Amino acid sequence: ASIDHATQFDFIDGGGLDIACLGFAECDGEGNVNASRFANRVSGCGEFINISQNSKKVIFLGTFSSGGLKTRIADGQLSIENEGKHQKFVKEVGQVTFSWGRAAREGRNVFYVTERCVFRLVEGGMELIEIAPGIDLGRDILRHLPFDPIIINTPQQMPDVLFRPERMG
Repeated sequence: ASIDHATQFDFIDGGGLDIACLGFAECDGEGNVNASRFANRVSGCGEFINISQNSKKVIFLGTFSSGGLKTRIADGQLSIENEGKHQKFVKEVGQVTFSWGRAAREGRNVFYVTERCVFRLVEGGMELIEIAPGIDLGRDILRHLPFDPIIINTPQQMPDVLFRPERMG
């Protein structure tokens, strides 16, 4: 469909999106996201706030760190060869572009997906729910977080098919 800008905002603000997949620059332990002002740059929020706060399900995607991160995938396993200089999971985001509080009040499903793990927004913060095969929980995740993620059950391993070159079917 081709619709004008104002009508598009009405659709988004009215809850017309079932799911949104968006990138993030920073994320804190509560689940707030900054995608608009970081590293001495102001990229602006555009429709990010409208989309992220009004979609029924939101999936934030990004690497765990940036600025030199180097990974290797072999035999269905992920390894971190060089950690990035900039940690994207921070104690407090520089600017709130996505508010965990509003999402929680409205019962939205929110996930944070990186190359090495997946978090889910739950009451009280971010729950670690999946870890990539080959990744060590302490060395590759917990050591780099300035907050304690919620770990209710042992995080599941991501399917190793995601880390293989063959078609997934």
